[in-house]
Amino acid sequence: MTTTPKPVYFLLLFYLCLKILALAQDENQFIYNGFQGVNLHLDGIAQIHPNGLLQLTNTSKQQTGHAFHQLPIRFNSSSSGLPQILSFSTYFVFAIIPEIQNLSGHGVAFTISPSTDFSQAVGSQYLGLLNSSNNGLDSNHLFAIELDTIKSPEFDDIDDNHVGIDVNSLKSNVSATATYYSSSERTNKSLDLISGDPIQVWIDYDGVKNLLQVTIAPTRIPKPDRPLISTHIDLSSILFDYMYVGFSSATGTSRGSHYILGWSFNKSGQAESLDFSKLPSLPKQKKPKRFPGLQVTVSLVTVSIVLIITTSGTVFFLWRKKYEEIHEDWEHEYGPQRFFYKDLYKATKGFKDEELLGAGGFGKVYRGVLPSSKEEVAVKKINHDSKQGVKEFVTEIASMGRLRHRNLVQLLGYCRRRGELILVYDYMPNGSLDKFLFSNEKPTLNWAQRYRILRGVASALQYLHEEWEQVVLHRDVKASNVLLDADLNGRLGDFGLARLYDHGANPQTTHVVGTVGYIAPELTRTGKATTSTDVFAFGAFLLEVACGRRPIELQGMPEEMILVDWVLEKWKEGDILGVSDPRLEGDYSADEMDLVLKLGLLCSHSNPAARPSMWQVMQYLDGVNFMPEILIDGAGIGMLATGNEASAEFVMSLPSSFGKVSGCSMSSSESILSKGR
Repeated sequence: MTTTPKPVYFLLLFYLCLKILALAQDENQFIYNGFQGVNLHLDGIAQIHPNGLLQLTNTSKQQTGHAFHQLPIRFNSSSSGLPQILSFSTYFVFAIIPEIQNLSGHGVAFTISPSTDFSQAVGSQYLGLLNSSNNGLDSNHLFAIELDTIKSPEFDDIDDNHVGIDVNSLKSNVSATATYYSSSERTNKSLDLISGDPIQVWIDYDGVKNLLQVTIAPTRIPKPDRPLISTHIDLSSILFDYMYVGFSSATGTSRGSHYILGWSFNKSGQAESLDFSKLPSLPKQKKPKRFPGLQVTVSLVTVSIVLIITTSGTVFFLWRKKYEEIHEDWEHEYGPQRFFYKDLYKATKGFKDEELLGAGGFGKVYRGVLPSSKEEVAVKKINHDSKQGVKEFVTEIASMGRLRHRNLVQLLGYCRRRGELILVYDYMPNGSLDKFLFSNEKPTLNWAQRYRILRGVASALQYLHEEWEQVVLHRDVKASNVLLDADLNGRLGDFGLARLYDHGANPQTTHVVGTVGYIAPELTRTGKATTSTDVFAFGAFLLEVACGRRPIELQGMPEEMILVDWVLEKWKEGDILGVSDPRLEGDYSADEMDLVLKLGLLCSHSNPAARPSMWQVMQYLDGVNFMPEILIDGAGIGMLATGNEASAEFVMSLPSSFGKVSGCSMSSSESILSKGR
C-alpha cells in the first residue's frame, strides 16, 4: 500500500487556502471591464451583448431591466467577535441613448437590495424597484442612487436631469441636478444624463463617519475633487448582513436604451479604476427622432423646385387634414401621454361601427389594437366645441394617467383633434357590469363573483379618496361604469366626471353632474361633490348588485320605484333578504347579503356625516370590523325618501331627456368642458 508524500498534502492544503481566500475576495470585491463571460443575475429585458456591453432596457414601452452580481455581499455583520465596518465603494460607467431627442425614460439606479426578486415592481417612475403599495415602507430595506431623467411630481423630483439618494422610497432623501466640478475652471458644469455619451459615477460610503458621497463626470476627465452629493446617512439599519448589488432601469411611455459599460466594486477599500481601452463600445447611434411639427424650412430657389414643393405640399396637406390634431405649446410637457391620431385611427380601423363598444351622452367608445405594440385598448371619443378649460382638463387627464390600482381601468393617454378629445384606456374584454345584471345576453354572476366585484370597487374608491397623492372624486360610480376584465374582476372606469383636489382642501366643484339615482341629496342643494357623495353613489351600487334592480324604476309599482326605499321597507318588515336578486335563486351567503344590503342603506343616508368612509366600508366588507346596526335607524336613508323636498325638486327640474329613462347620465363634455375645469 502506497501513501501520498506529506509535501503533496501540504501543497493541496495550500491550494485550498488560496482558493478560499480568492472566493472571499471575490465576494467583497470585483471589477468588470465589460461583461463578456460574466455570470450576472439578469431579468426583465436586460441582456449582455456579444461585445460585453450590458443593456438594461431597450425602446420597449413600460418595461424594466435588472442586472445584479450573482453572489450577495456581506455588509452588516461581525467577524471573530469584532464589528465589521459598513463601508463600500463602487465605480461604473453608464450611458442613456434616448429614442426621441431630449426625452427618455426613466433612468438608471445603482441598487443594494435584500433580494433580486422584483416581480412586484413596476416601470416608469418607479424605476423597476417598487410599486405604489410598497413605496416608502421601512420593510423594503432598499438603498439606491438614482440617475433620473424624468421629473415625477409625486416624488417631489427637482427636475428631469438629477441624481438622488433613495432609501426605501423613490422620493429621494437628497437630490441634486446632474453637474460635475471642473478643477481647471473651478466651477460646476452641467452634465446631460441622456446625451448618449458615457458618464462615470463614483459612490463612496464611509461607515465610520456615516458619510455618503456621489460624484459624476464625463469619461474624458478624472474623478473631480468635489462630489456632487455629500451627506451624512446611517445605513446600518437599512442594510442586512447580506445584500445584493446591481442596477435597475425602466422605461415608461417615453423610451430609451440604458447601458452599463463597466463596473467596479469594493467592500473594504476604494473601488478599482476601469480600463477604458477594454470597455465595450456603444451601438452606432441613430439620429434621435424629433417631435412632429419640427420641420425644416426649404428655401425656394428655382421654379422647378417651387413646382415640386407645391405639388408635394398639396398631397401632404390632404394627408395631414385627415389626421389633423390640435397641438399647443403647453402640451409638450404631457408628450409621453399623448397618442398620435393616425395611430388611433388605424387601431380602430377608422373608427368603424364594427369596433364600437358603446355610446352615450359623452360620445362613443371603440375597441382598438395599437399598431406598434398590438395592445388592445378602448378608445373613447368625447365631443367638445369650447376651448375654455381644455388645458385644465388635459392636466387632470395627465395626472389621472398616473393612477395605479388593480381595480381601476388604466387611463393610458389622450389625443386632441378638431372638436374631439380622445381618451385611451385599457381594454376590458367582458364589458360593463350592468349588462351582466340587467341583460339576458350575459350569464348570471354568482354571489361570490358579485361580492368580489363589490370589494374591488370599494378598494379602488378607497385608493382614490385616501391613498393617492391627491383626493380623486369619481362622481359617477354606477354599474355601467364598472368594467370586467378577463377574470371577471371589477374595475372602476370612466373618469370623464372625476375631479382632483389636495388632501385636506375644500373642493370647489359647483356644477352638479352624475346619474339620477346615484346623486346625493346635499349635492343637489350645494353643487359641491365630496368623498361622501361618492360613498352615497357606492351605496346605490351595493343595492343594485345585490338586488339586480336599478336605483330608480319609474315603470314599476310605487314600492318598486325607488330601490333604497324598497330595501328599507323590507328591512323594517324583517324580510331584508327578500330583496335579493331572484336570478341568484337563493344561492348566496345570508350573512354577506345582509351586510351588503345594510351597508348600502348606511351609505345612502341623507346625512353625509352618518355615511362611512371608504376605509370603513373596506373594514366591514373584509370582516375586520363589524358594522354597528345602531347607526342604521332608518331615519334619513334614501335619496328620494318622503319629505326630501330638495331631491324631489331636483328631479322635477331635470331636462326632459332625463325624466323617463333610468340610468341616464350627463355627458362628460357638457359637464366639464362647457364651463371649464
